[in-house]
Amino acid sequence: MRRRQIGFAAGALATPWLLPGGALGQSFQERPIRIIVPFPPGGSNDTVARIVQPRLQEILGRNILVDNRAGASGAVGSTETARAQPDGHTWLLANDTLAGNESLMSLPYRVMQAFSFASVLGTCPYALTAHPSTPLRTLAQMITAAKAAPDSMSYATTGVGSLAHIAAVLLQNRGDFRISHVPYRGGGPALQDALGGHVPLFMSNIVIILNHMREGRLMPLGVSSAQQSRFLPNVPTFAEQGFPGFEALTYWVMVGPAGIPAPLVARMQQALRQVLAEPAVQARMADQGAEITATTPAETQTFIAAEIARWGEVIRSNNIRAEG
Repeated sequence: MRRRQIGFAAGALATPWLLPGGALGQSFQERPIRIIVPFPPGGSNDTVARIVQPRLQEILGRNILVDNRAGASGAVGSTETARAQPDGHTWLLANDTLAGNESLMSLPYRVMQAFSFASVLGTCPYALTAHPSTPLRTLAQMITAAKAAPDSMSYATTGVGSLAHIAAVLLQNRGDFRISHVPYRGGGPALQDALGGHVPLFMSNIVIILNHMREGRLMPLGVSSAQQSRFLPNVPTFAEQGFPGFEALTYWVMVGPAGIPAPLVARMQQALRQVLAEPAVQARMADQGAEITATTPAETQTFIAAEIARWGEVIRSNNIRAEG
């Protein structure tokens, strides 16, 4: 996804969250808005949600609750959102598992039919890191060690079927090496074990590990973007290290249950766009290694459909299953 230039419309603060004619009534105004985060606290979804929540609350004039509903690689929170009333009170800040789970597991919904799509907030690459207690300092060293003893080294991700997992499988296929997957229930728990050296390798989006890499607590072996990340300018991409054309980006997307009236979806997108245009928010997102996108609802829908098709093919061809 290309980076978009964003700004905010003058007067947006004064725009009420109402359908024409006040069709939703006073009861809507008295209720808080809930943003479901389908992973535990400490992961990138939770981080991004809490960056945008304060200003989004002020702009919309509603209390906004961030509600962590972890489980099944994000499917627990996604299912709860899909079943919610389409009145604009329930939203989901999802990531790449929204698309991947479609091919990974049996779900009670189909993504493109079950959700209203507001906006992709931002993207960032993945990094494969090694604990400093290991001798690994380059991707080539890791691959050599993995080929010498297949599956002897383990790597952590946020869960089976996460894009970190799928991208790592694709990397192994193309490099003809094998490392053993250790799935966690979210970025927070995985990060703690990676920092503690309980698992030698960690494949994660850079949001939750950027400062740890900068401070030497995790050693970056490569990033999954097409070009080097401006946040890690000295870390080579996988494409530069013998994997031409390799690219995998995580993203954070705001969706709600299908059937939310179009004016409410548009209002959420406009409010998010305004929040993401603010210098303080941009600075906090950049500090986490995230590139802001702020797509329209139509662009968001097209993007998610393409992600389902792209990564679904990798999941099926490698027989990746939810049970691990």
